[in-house]
Amino acid sequence: MPHDTSLIGTIVAGLGVAFLMGALAHRLRISPIAGYLLAGVMVGPFTPGFVADTGLALQLAEIGVILLMFGVGLHFSLKDLLSVRKIAVPGAIAQIAVATALGMMLGLWLGWSVEGSAVFGLALSVASTVVLLRALQARDMVETEKGRIAVGWLIVEDLVMVLALVLLPAMFGSRGDEGGSAGLLQSAAIVLLKVVGFGAFMFVIARRVLPWVLHWVAHSGSRELFRLAVLAIALGVAFGAAVIFDVSFALGAFFAGMILGETQLSRRAAEETLPLRDAFAVLFFVSVGMLFDPKVLVEQPGPVLATVAIIVLGKSVAAYALVRAFGHNSGTALTVSVSLAQIGEFSFILAGLGVGLKVLPETGRDLILAGSLLSILFNPILFSLAVKRMRTDEPEAVEAEGEDAPAPCNAGVVLIGYGRVGSHIGSLICGRGEGLTVIEDQKDMAASAREAGATVIVGDATKESILRQAGLDTASTLLIAIPEGVEAGAIVRRARAINPKLVIVARTHSDEEVADLVRRGADHVVMAERVTASRMAERAMLTLA
Repeated sequence: MPHDTSLIGTIVAGLGVAFLMGALAHRLRISPIAGYLLAGVMVGPFTPGFVADTGLALQLAEIGVILLMFGVGLHFSLKDLLSVRKIAVPGAIAQIAVATALGMMLGLWLGWSVEGSAVFGLALSVASTVVLLRALQARDMVETEKGRIAVGWLIVEDLVMVLALVLLPAMFGSRGDEGGSAGLLQSAAIVLLKVVGFGAFMFVIARRVLPWVLHWVAHSGSRELFRLAVLAIALGVAFGAAVIFDVSFALGAFFAGMILGETQLSRRAAEETLPLRDAFAVLFFVSVGMLFDPKVLVEQPGPVLATVAIIVLGKSVAAYALVRAFGHNSGTALTVSVSLAQIGEFSFILAGLGVGLKVLPETGRDLILAGSLLSILFNPILFSLAVKRMRTDEPEAVEAEGEDAPAPCNAGVVLIGYGRVGSHIGSLICGRGEGLTVIEDQKDMAASAREAGATVIVGDATKESILRQAGLDTASTLLIAIPEGVEAGAIVRRARAINPKLVIVARTHSDEEVADLVRRGADHVVMAERVTASRMAERAMLTLA
């Protein structure tokens, strides 16, 4: 029986080849992103062999952007967004202006029209949502001041791009019509009204309805229904924002997540969408690689290098200078500038629109794709160099930023995870007046731990730097209260390497995970089902006696 397998083939080829190339990159100690991009080139239309459906790949990647921005919104409150508005709004606008001017100069030098050069420069000015967030999340920076500024800066860039995507057709779609300036003003007014209308809808109506819906589903007791509700809200709000208000998918998903982030169910919602976020984020990088024609590197090396220089150097220098001008230290300026030293999804959309309107030559689209691919490849390297530079400037960073670079703790007991199990453990230990250090990556849980009297480290416990920051090298006991066996195994292995004398107690839900944790170095592993069964059996025996 014949089947149309374009979608299945695209997903299988994208994820399969991405896994192989990502594993190879990891083995070579290179960012897996490089492997995902190379996988896209391998299954793309410009290389021999299997060719995946580029259109389907781009739509799948868009789902990844939606879910990723929804997850960021869950952890990024409106208060955080407003706290960086004084630097994010003027900084982003000024940086867009600088990058657009540099791109226009390159376009004019290549002989393009002023309009085409302007579209080209604008496409080089906006950073990729996926790349920026992945880089910040990998280094536990989303919750820091640096991360908030970078994300706020990105949101302002997205808003500017939304405005540009609506105004460009009005400006160039009917250039022979009379009254072009009046039509442009009318289009700008409509865009402004739609953006204001979307904001009003989200903060007046959706802010009341969406949390109520999620709480109702949570009280139903069905985990499957809760997961479905979270995905429906994320995708539905994003799609509605694009169709009804002409706002980007990413921006709509971000506001949906930010509203749900104010509820007590935000942590659970984030956990339920994490697997899909990771899978579709990989497809995003694969889709970028599929659009890249390697021949452009050979045929136009000079323009390619100039484009990459604008993205990596021009934008970074401008952002660094702007952040420093607003009084922030070099560590914050370096983080923000490196975060923005790449381009992504909005750049592709602008390039396609410019070519479709016959404003931007196809050569410009090829240069944008080449610049995107190379800048995304370079970005992890730049981030690593920036982190090393910040470590050399650590005394300055600690003095200036306080909570962003806390001193290592000295605690006898370290607890990882402050959820349902961890909070009970913490209340028992803190209730007896004992010292306790908690590692937690969720702000609401971290706040609860602080209220209980514990010292809190906000970050990913699988990272050695976070474990050392919690004082694990001098601690006597490590309690791992998270239920995820894979993460717990990685924590046990790293903790044992840091402190061989440490007593490690972990929890799990299966015999296989018990054996794995013991093999990795855990001293005691508590299996919840066994303890529950034992206590229930004891109560039953007392009743029978």
